[in-house]
Amino acid sequence: MRGGKEGIGMIFSETISFNTRGFSDIIDITDRVESIVKRSKIENGLVTVFCPGSTGAITTIEYESGVLRDLQRAIERIVPSNIPYEHDQRWGDGNGFSHVRAAFMKPSLTIPIQNGNLILGTWQQIVFIDFDNRRRQRNLFVQILGE
Repeated sequence: MRGGKEGIGMIFSETISFNTRGFSDIIDITDRVESIVKRSKIENGLVTVFCPGSTGAITTIEYESGVLRDLQRAIERIVPSNIPYEHDQRWGDGNGFSHVRAAFMKPSLTIPIQNGNLILGTWQQIVFIDFDNRRRQRNLFVQILGE
């Protein structure tokens, strides 16, 4: 803390729920996270967005159709959906590629908050990517720590 003062921190938590189409469906969740930050009344701190589950990921990107398609194509090149996966042989659910993609991209993201605002670049949005091979209901956990 600046000036030698010790502040009392607060924690605020909420859940974001929505439906996805799967197969690298990219959902812009920036407005929802900003809304939670405003409701928290926390001015300075950190917000973490976490996806419980092993076939989804959270990252930042410019939410523009061209770059979204570029990302989806890049993911397909890095972790193809049409090759054999040990997971599929064991479980027979056909989503081995989904688990591997999510492991590369990671399930959470932490963003600083300053003066009640997310510190994001001009063209930077927070997105959730659903890698599963089917439609799903997703629930993301948002936790804010600060004062």
